[in-house]
Parts: sequence; C-alpha cells; structure tokens
Amino acid sequence: MIQMRTIVMKRRAAALLGIGALALAACGGASSTGGGDTAGGAPSDGGAEQAPASDRTEVGALTPRIVLAHEGGVTTLDSAGGATLATTELEGFIRLNPAGDGRHVAVSASDAITMYDTGLLAQGHGDHFHYYVQDPVLTELSVEAPHPGHVVPHAGRTALFADGTGAITLIDPTALGEGELGILEETSTEAPHHGVAVPLRDGGLLLTQGTEDARSTVQVLDADGRVTAQTDDCPGVHGEAAAQPTAAGDVISLGCENGSVIYRDGAFHKVAIDGEYQRSGNQKGHQDSPIVLADHKVEAEPAGGIERPTEIALIDTRNATQQIVDLGSEYWFRSLDRGTDGEALVLTADGELNILDAETGDILHEVPVTGEWTEPDNWQEPGPMLAVADGTAFVVDPAAQRLVMVDVASGEVYRELELPVIPHEIQVTTGTASGEYELVPDAPQPGEPSDGGGDHDGHDH
Repeated sequence: MIQMRTIVMKRRAAALLGIGALALAACGGASSTGGGDTAGGAPSDGGAEQAPASDRTEVGALTPRIVLAHEGGVTTLDSAGGATLATTELEGFIRLNPAGDGRHVAVSASDAITMYDTGLLAQGHGDHFHYYVQDPVLTELSVEAPHPGHVVPHAGRTALFADGTGAITLIDPTALGEGELGILEETSTEAPHHGVAVPLRDGGLLLTQGTEDARSTVQVLDADGRVTAQTDDCPGVHGEAAAQPTAAGDVISLGCENGSVIYRDGAFHKVAIDGEYQRSGNQKGHQDSPIVLADHKVEAEPAGGIERPTEIALIDTRNATQQIVDLGSEYWFRSLDRGTDGEALVLTADGELNILDAETGDILHEVPVTGEWTEPDNWQEPGPMLAVADGTAFVVDPAAQRLVMVDVASGEVYRELELPVIPHEIQVTTGTASGEYELVPDAPQPGEPSDGGGDHDGHDH
C-alpha cells in the first residue's frame, strides 16, 4: 500500500489556537517577534514568543539548562548553581522531549505538542560562534496532537506523533530559532494507535501501523511514500532507538513482545530470544555505537501488573543478537540513557548509577546517587530518573528533591543541587545539537559549550 504523504514546501509557524492552558502560559516570559501562518491557515498575530536581541546577553560559554516537568508546570534551572530561571504554569500531565536543535524542548500537554525555548543560543559567525542567553519561555509554536505521543529527532528532522489520530508531523528544528515551526511534511498512519515515526537520512520515514487494540507492523517509506520494507513480526511494537548507521543508511531498533526487530541495510532483522515472550519497549541508542541499550522484560502477565526487571539487554545491531546483563537491582523506564562516548547508563533501585561498557557489558563505575527506591505503581508518578548532556549524567531523586551531577567518564559526583519542585520528567539542553540530532554535520561546530560554573579533575562542565 502506498502511504499518503503531504509535503509542505515552505516553513510555517503554526500557532495552535484554542488550547487554553498552553496559550495562556505562552503569554509570559520574553517579548515576541516573528510571524507566519497558523496551523489553520489564518494570519498569525505575532508568531512565536521569541526574545529580541536586546533581551539577550552575550556570554563566553553556555551552561546547560535543566528543564523539569512537574505537577502544575515546567521549571528551568541553571545547572551551575541551581537558580530558577523560569516557571511556566501548565495544566494536566506534562511530558518532555528534545526538539532536535539543542535549544528547544517539546512539551506534550493538553492534546498538543508545543515548543519551549530554553534560552540558550549559539550563533555561527564565520569560523567561530557567539553565545547568548535569554529567559526561557513557552512559545506559541504548537501542533495539535490528541493524545500526544513520541517525539523523535533524527537526521535533521523531528517527527511528532499523535496517538489519538495517527497523525505524523515532521518539522525542521533549525526553523525554531527563527520563530517558525518549520513544518516539512504531514502524513498519518492507517489507524490511530500508540505509535512512533522516525525520519531517515535519505528523506524516507520509518513508522508503525496498528490499531488501538493491536499493533505489530513496522514500515519504511521512501521519499515518495512507497513502502520499501515491512515487517509484521513485532507484536506490541513500542519504543525506538537509532544506532550507528551503515554505509547503506540508518539503523533503527524497535521493541516488540517477542524480541526486538532491527531495520538495517534496507531490511528488517529479528533478534532471537529464549522463550516466547521478551519485551524491550524502552531503548537508547548512540550515533557512534552499533549497540542499543534496552530494558529486558520476560513476564507476559507479571504479578501485580508491574514487572520489576534487574536484567538489561545490550542489542548488537550488526548481527541481531543481544547480551543480557543482570545488575542485581530493579530499574524502570526512566532509568536508561547513553553517555557521550556510548556508555550504557542504568539507574537502579539500590540507589546506584551503573555505567557500563556497551560493547562488553562490563560495569565501569557504580556511583551512589539516590536513596533506595522502587518503581511507582503509576508510571506518571515521580521517580528517580536521569538525562545525559555534555558528558554529565543529571540524576534526579524526587523523594529528596535533589539532583546529582556525575561525570560519566570518571564516575565522579561533582555537584549537587536542591530542587524547588518534585519533577516527573527531565530534559537538559546545551544550546547546540549533537549526535543523532546534529543538524548540519559539515558546518563549523561550536567549541565546548559549557563550563557549568566550575571544574573538577580537569573536566569543565
């Protein structure tokens, strides 16, 4: 079947009207410039919230900013000293995802995905960069998305998925800094479902197909919407991760309930498992590593409804195999991330951050970072979590309202911050896109963007 795809040939600023909480919250913060069309085609009355140059301060380097979602809104902190830079009030349950440019965060709430400007700017000037900071602000750049789902930046485009309609919106994240949403393409799946879409380097798109009741199909479409690869052997498909590409193109791993499936060299490859059930629905990749870090669940009907695994999977995308590593302590879906050099990071309930060599599965560092904990009964409730940026693991302990910063290479804790809120999600921005989110690989890249206000053992953060 040929998937219908609509290519939008110009950038558009889409200010979604009628979303009360988001629209009201976007009125605060920095002043507004910009313009463009709204999602409905009517003229915009000001476009995205964006600070004029006079509200910006030039700095010698950018310090990462910590964005926290919590009950009642979004709060941004300076990572150097923990100062609160902005708080935006929002209603409902809030989710955060990278928008793909290193500066904006995609905020999912109130049946929309809206861009939040964290206020870190790196502007190229010949063979060097200038750095600026401004107040964080929730913009008016918004996409209507009933039951907003996965947001996936990859290969210079970002895919926004609406579970309630199956609608997929692809944007150019470089347009966000210009006050535009930058819609490149709008398409949809055959039926609404909890799905995901991944932009590919060749202009194609990987996406899931299914219904609210069942989903087992993954397709790859070329730039003209033709199906070039398909598998129906991925029941309960959930989660994705991009690994190191091959000469033929992207490598994408997806979680299924009978072992993961890998798209590589134009075809799908099934990971063999022991038994009939194995779910790796939460996966983390790295652009320079063929290994994907994933959770490892083996109980189709766990007692109490929640499986509390102690084993993780290291999926080798080169040969569709996996290594299972038992960490001896439970973890949950917010426990996984990757280090700058591809290290596998897992935060376990014994309070330790486990830093592993992804190729061998050897534990490089075990770092005490939180008190002992167990997975909440409700996944929306706050629980320990982490994010990685600039070689630092930012580990949140909501029970203690504390954040710990760990140098991934050395395994050393070098800073702790008290938190003004009890967060349930975290994103950290640096002002520049990197890794799989890198927008223009051949362009001059900024120097080290962060000094974090201090150093330890020669490492600046």
